[in-house]
Amino acid sequence: MLRFRDKAIAAKVLKKIRDLGVKARFMNICGTHQDTIVRYSLDTLLEPYGIELIAGPGCPICVTTAREYREAMILATRGKIVATYGDAARVRIRGRSLLSLRGEGADVRIVYSIDDAVDIAVKNPDKDVVFLAVGFETTAPATAYTILSDPPKNFYILSCHRRIPPAIEALLSLGEIRIDGFIDPGHVSTIIGIEPYERIVSSFPIPHVISGFEPLDVLVSVYMLARQIKMGEAKVENEYSRAVRREGNPKALKLIEEVFETVDLEWRGLSRVDNSGMHLRKKYEDREARLVFQDEIDLHGDYSEPKGCLCSEVLRGLVKPRGCPLFSNVCTPLNPIGPCMVSVEGACYIEYKHRRGLA
Repeated sequence: MLRFRDKAIAAKVLKKIRDLGVKARFMNICGTHQDTIVRYSLDTLLEPYGIELIAGPGCPICVTTAREYREAMILATRGKIVATYGDAARVRIRGRSLLSLRGEGADVRIVYSIDDAVDIAVKNPDKDVVFLAVGFETTAPATAYTILSDPPKNFYILSCHRRIPPAIEALLSLGEIRIDGFIDPGHVSTIIGIEPYERIVSSFPIPHVISGFEPLDVLVSVYMLARQIKMGEAKVENEYSRAVRREGNPKALKLIEEVFETVDLEWRGLSRVDNSGMHLRKKYEDREARLVFQDEIDLHGDYSEPKGCLCSEVLRGLVKPRGCPLFSNVCTPLNPIGPCMVSVEGACYIEYKHRRGLA
């Protein structure tokens, strides 16, 4: 619940939004923003003022493709120790997941950080250890730092890192739905700064606001977006100035640039997105599990979404979680059909968690 003081401030911000008289649809690209929006019912609070809030591809577990999870699963069945985050281990591909493979005897370890995965490699020098590295620019620096720190020779990366700005451009290029502005991700922006969004605005002139994560942050960001529309502007504003600098985090960016090269990459829901992937540079390819173990990875088969699952459409903002016929009926956190219900940053999981009892 909002504190009493915050409620008074929120009421003033809502009045300012109402007085602008703007009708608009804004998309966020961050699972934490989506959790704030749904937890505090900011979307329903803003509807009477003509503002619609929708979620985009802001969940890294969700946008990682079935093919990538399948690569990790195959390596697990080939005797490798596969280490990854708990949500990633629960994503199902054709009814199976890394976690279910552990029940069948595969050595799958749940870790809280890449450091935990390195520690596993240290303690198991006779085993190959593969870290399934999922995440955006926020987690890529830790992966890069680890590679530069000369981890054990039996430690490898299966890189599924992605860049957010190319995904925003891909969404706008598709033109499937009207998006009048973006609530840009705070965590990612602490790394990449402001300029990448300005490049997007130069090609797609719509408002952007980098937002913090408190309810008031989001409300103020919505006001800033609506104000830009009212004034006929399209620029990048930084509501989260207490954490995001224009230049981002130069040290983290330098780590990413040193270790990763930019490649075109498939995203769940977006197909192939130009210059959006991060794969290890040639000088570090002896750490890239896809290359080292390429003869062991057999990827024949169908990796389409489960029948009836609309996770891809949810990630593009075409459908809200309750628009999926499986939501809450067949698909629940205890029985997740698609990754949008698996991850704590997934729009379906968040909707179920906070509004399960609502019709």
